[in-house]
Amino acid sequence: MGILSFVAFTLFVAVIAWWSTRKTDEKSSDGYFLGGRSLTGPVIAGSLLLTNLSTEQIVGMNGVSFRDGLPIMAYEVVAAIAMVFTAFVLLPRYLKSGIATIPQFLEKRYGKSTKTIVSLLFLLGYAISMLPTVLYSGALAINTMFDIPQALGMEPEPALWVTVWAIGIIGSIYAIFGGLKAVAVSDSINAVGLLIGGSLIPIFGLMKIGDGNILTGLQKLTTALPEKFDIIGGPDSDVPFWTLFTGMIIVNFYYWGTNQAIIQRALGAKNLKEGQKGLLLAAFIKILGPFIVVLPGIIAFYIFNGDIANADEAYPMVVKAVLPVSFIGFFAAVLFGAILSSFNSALNSSVTLFGLDFYKEYFNYNASEKQIVRAGKTFGIVLALFSMAIAPLLYGVEGGIFTYLQELNGTHSVPILAIILVGVFSKKVSGKAANIAILFSVVTYLITLYVIKPDISFLHLMGILFVLTVIIMFVVSKFAPRETEYVQEYTKQVDITSWKYLKPVGYTIVAIVVGVYIYLS
Repeated sequence: MGILSFVAFTLFVAVIAWWSTRKTDEKSSDGYFLGGRSLTGPVIAGSLLLTNLSTEQIVGMNGVSFRDGLPIMAYEVVAAIAMVFTAFVLLPRYLKSGIATIPQFLEKRYGKSTKTIVSLLFLLGYAISMLPTVLYSGALAINTMFDIPQALGMEPEPALWVTVWAIGIIGSIYAIFGGLKAVAVSDSINAVGLLIGGSLIPIFGLMKIGDGNILTGLQKLTTALPEKFDIIGGPDSDVPFWTLFTGMIIVNFYYWGTNQAIIQRALGAKNLKEGQKGLLLAAFIKILGPFIVVLPGIIAFYIFNGDIANADEAYPMVVKAVLPVSFIGFFAAVLFGAILSSFNSALNSSVTLFGLDFYKEYFNYNASEKQIVRAGKTFGIVLALFSMAIAPLLYGVEGGIFTYLQELNGTHSVPILAIILVGVFSKKVSGKAANIAILFSVVTYLITLYVIKPDISFLHLMGILFVLTVIIMFVVSKFAPRETEYVQEYTKQVDITSWKYLKPVGYTIVAIVVGVYIYLS
């Protein structure tokens, strides 16, 4: 029954995605990379959420909450604020320039060399961190829920290779041959399923603890594990409190405002209003995030008495323990959709970056739209194979998959966010300053984190480095300024009139998330 419902729901999503995209011109770059600039608010919101709420988030964050409790919820609080900031400040400027990639925006602001460096950083980030972690965490969840190693008669680690490659091949077909609109439509359907299915896990978990009563279960949980429900992280926490004002801001503002795999959904909006609606709707729903990505980890700690060697297995184990058998197949299908979503998103963005920012720029400047798309697809296949080969090597990584991902992302998140924000708010900082700042940030971060290994949170390190990177940009620009002040041109690709309810809705969301955090403090 579980396998049948898994296959049925997965095929249902695939058919709907095909039907919705059959008339989109996938041979043009706008059609393939941006869904023909036709995405509406609800589709953007669904795709944003599912791209984010994949297994590296669900499995990884619940693994952290299994060890540490509520402090990890800070990521969700700051994420909602970051989406509001993007809707207010960044998206209007992106759509005004009519860009398909963030590096294209940087080319207009700083020059071709900056665009190339940032594109390369994005591609390396997707290849080494995002794509492999999505595949690894997804395969780990599926293997645990369905007892794949036992079914195949294999040890857990070899079985992980089989599942990683199965997910990778299916995801590659979706992303490489479907384009952004196919990814976005399938995301929207799976987002609904994930919100429903993801909410069932803590509900059934609390019912199990409370002998059928959710409130009794919650009371038992908070009474037995009061330390897990203190949202203020101490010095030894995975997320110390003061990191909210350093690296936590950088991680989230980078992710929701400048990460190509995320922002590409909003870049495909039919107009600014729809893009802003999508971001704000996603931000509002994000408030429910901790219920799905934090609470199950604490429930797992209670049910298994903290006795799980690999914290990343806490979520799939609690799913298996509390979810009725009849729901397992459906939930696995939704989770599978979430895995594909994040994998597809990063892969589709990589294809976009390579096709537009490398192939056309450096290999075939006169390439036709069809040639650009074909070159991007070929690169996507190579990148997918590389990621599938790396993913199983993450088995049992120290500190958990979520922390590993965030640490590694600091290599590119700090300099990219710095140069974009400076580029938006300053007209005089030069391309040379941006390039020097990027090189300084990347080298300093890697040496400090992996060679010097200071006794501070990597999030604090990111905060310190961000400030230094911005200072370097302004200092270098004093000696090597732009010849003329930067003036942004309106390409008129889409209408950039703001949504009339942007301010009241945006301010309300910020007030709610801050209020929730204070209430839980």
